[in-house]
Amino acid sequence: MDRNIRSVDDVLSLLDGLFAPGADRWTADGADWWDGFYADRSRPVPFFVAKPDENLVSYLDRGLIVPGRALDLGCGPGRNALHLASLGFEVDAVDLSPTALDWARDRAREAGADIRFHHGDAFALAASGALGGPYDLVYDSGCFHHLPPHRRISYLGLLERSLAPGGHLGLTCFAAGAMGSELSDAEHYRRGGLGGGLAYDPESLRRIFAGLEERELRRMHDEPEEAPHFGEAFLWTALFRRPADAPTGPVRLGTA
Repeated sequence: MDRNIRSVDDVLSLLDGLFAPGADRWTADGADWWDGFYADRSRPVPFFVAKPDENLVSYLDRGLIVPGRALDLGCGPGRNALHLASLGFEVDAVDLSPTALDWARDRAREAGADIRFHHGDAFALAASGALGGPYDLVYDSGCFHHLPPHRRISYLGLLERSLAPGGHLGLTCFAAGAMGSELSDAEHYRRGGLGGGLAYDPESLRRIFAGLEERELRRMHDEPEEAPHFGEAFLWTALFRRPADAPTGPVRLGTA
C-alpha cells in the first residue's frame, strides 16, 4: 500500500511523476532527455550559439544591473554565464544535463572564464546549501517555461533562499500567442505533459512574481543571425528586483 505523502516535497515529487519522461520532467528523466538534445553540438538550434541574450546585455549596458554574484539557472552550453563572467561577475551555473555542462565547461576553458558549474536539480541544490548565495542576480534564459505548474512553488522557494535584498531576477520565457502551450494548468495534468513548454502573458508573470518589483517587461528583440547577441521575438524578457528592505531569510515572493 502506497501511503507515503508526509510533506510538500512528497507532494511535488508525486506531481512530477504525472508527467511523461522528457523535457517536462524536473528529474533524472528530464536530464536524460536534455542530454540527447545537447548531444549534437552542430544542430541548428537558435540558443546553441555562443552569444548572450540581448536583454541581458541591455540590462548591463544601461546599468540596471551591475557586477556581483550571479546564478545562471538552466545554463545549457553556458553562453550567458560566460558573458557575466567576462564582465566581472562571480558566477555559479547549474543544469540538469551533464552533456550541456560538458559543453559549457569547454567554452569556459577556451575563454579562460572562472565559472563554478553545478550538475543537478537547482531546487535541491539551493535547499541543501550546495549553491552559493545570496546572489545579486538570478538569471534564467528558458528554464522557467519548462517547469510544470507545481514547480513554480519550488522556483519561488529558490528565490526566497538565494536572491539577495536588492538583487534581480532576469527571465526569458515563451510568449503567449507566439510560442508554447496556452492550455490551463489543470489541463496539463490531465494530459501528462507541457506540450513543449508553457506560454505566459505579462499579467501571469506579474501575478507569479508579485513579491518582486517590476523593472522591465517586454518582448525580446529579434536579432539577425550575424548580430553579436541572441534574440527571438517569441520570448518575453523580464527584469524583477527584490526590494532592498526585504528581510533576510524566506519571504512570500508569490504574494503581493
